Amino acid sequence: MDYKPLVTLLAVVNPLAIVPFFIHYTLGFTAEQRRRTIFISSFSAFLVIAISALLGLQILEFFGISLASFQVGGGMLLLTSSLSMLNAQPAESRSNAAEIQETAERSAERASIAVVPLTIPLLTGPATMSTVVIFAEKARNFPQLLTLIGYGLVVALATFACFTAAQPIARFLGKTGINVMTRLMGLILAALAVELMSEGLIKLFPALGRG
Repeated sequence: MDYKPLVTLLAVVNPLAIVPFFIHYTLGFTAEQRRRTIFISSFSAFLVIAISALLGLQILEFFGISLASFQVGGGMLLLTSSLSMLNAQPAESRSNAAEIQETAERSAERASIAVVPLTIPLLTGPATMSTVVIFAEKARNFPQLLTLIGYGLVVALATFACFTAAQPIARFLGKTGINVMTRLMGLILAALAVELMSEGLIKLFPALGRG
C-alpha cells in the first residue's frame, strides 16, 4: 500500500501547526461550543478532501487543463507552502494574520469559525486540493480512490485529535516545539513537491526523461 498520499496530506494540512489558531479563535467558547467547532472543522476538512478526490479530475477536464500542467502548478504551490512552513507558518495560510482575524470578526456566528478560517484556508486550501487531485489521477481503480478518501478520514481524525488536545499540546510543545514540527513537515513537503513537479515536467517535455 502506498502511504505517500497520506504523508503528503498530513504535511500539507499539518493540524498541529493550526493548534495556536484554534486556541485563539475559541477563546471564551463554552466546552460545548468548542466541541462543536472541533467536529465541524474536522468533518469539513474531510469533505474538502473527498470532493477533491471524486470531482477534481472532472473539473480539470471541464476547463481543459492537462494533468501534467496541473502537476507542475500544484507542485509549485506545494513548494511555496513548504517554504512558508520552513519559516514556521501554516502551509495553507494564504492570508495574513490581520485578514484572517478580520474574517473571524465578520462571522455572524461562532460556529462559522470552524469553516472559515479554521478549515479554509488554514487546514485545507489550494495546496491540499491540488495534492488530492494529483493523487486521485494516479488511482488505478475505485478501491484505490476509496483509499485516498480514507486518507482524508485519517487527516480528519488527526485534526480532531489535535484540536481536542489543543491546550495540553500547546503547553507541552510550546511555541518553539510547534515551530520545529512545522519546519520538519515543511522540509518533507518540499521534497515531495519537487518530485511532483519533476513527474509533470517529464510528461510535458519527454526529452527531459531521456537524460
